[in-house]
Amino acid sequence: MGYSLMGKPKTVLITGATSGVGLQVAKDLCQQGYTVYATGRSKSALEDLRSHGIHAIEADLLTDQGLETVLSQCPDPEVVVFSAGVGTFALAHYTSDQQIDDMMRINVTAPMKLTSRILPLMMTRKSGHLIYVASQAGKIATPKASVYAATKHALLGYANATRMEVQPHGIYVTTINPGPIDTPFLDLADSTGTYKSSLKKFLLSVGEVSSAIVRVIERPVREVDLPWYMGISSKAYNMAPGLIERVGRNFFMKK
Repeated sequence: MGYSLMGKPKTVLITGATSGVGLQVAKDLCQQGYTVYATGRSKSALEDLRSHGIHAIEADLLTDQGLETVLSQCPDPEVVVFSAGVGTFALAHYTSDQQIDDMMRINVTAPMKLTSRILPLMMTRKSGHLIYVASQAGKIATPKASVYAATKHALLGYANATRMEVQPHGIYVTTINPGPIDTPFLDLADSTGTYKSSLKKFLLSVGEVSSAIVRVIERPVREVDLPWYMGISSKAYNMAPGLIERVGRNFFMKK
């Protein structure tokens, strides 16, 4: 089942590729001989991607026009990496309507809409691989990340259900569930810098996450927890949620 690892390099489409994890994945895959299409909105960042031999597509995936632009320039990707995402760390009642809308649209609506347009192509071909960069927040919700956690719960639910739908058609679905990553995303989400400072020794690098994504493209699996022990934490939470919430509350309130 699935696409062949032999022959010409696979075509990979990456969303949110102008910074953070998406940017690193695009460069790493290109260096390994993949044909890479990368989407984003920053003209300067897209130009930098082109200088590395990457097919950069300027598109706003929140619009139908942006979705059509992507598919017109990359009409039949074999692998799609959904890495675009935003977040804001704030108490639920301090999260603005605009922040809620942005997180829901970018983290949930956009990948769903793009998936619905790409899947028929993959199903016709009877092969493909969808890789969703979710978050440990999608498994364990924490204070000051109520909306962000909700979007990642939604993305995980969508990916898990879609996996069962497309498995008979030779299509893989993988979720990447990282803990905090040292990227501009974290700086924007936590404007005070307090959370990042308290997690400094535990932060993942973009290189670590990119390497995990490259590995699952070469050898598809259901999900990847980063770092590995986060998977144990989520299992512990499922068994004793009340205890984990009591223990973790004070730490995560430092965001």
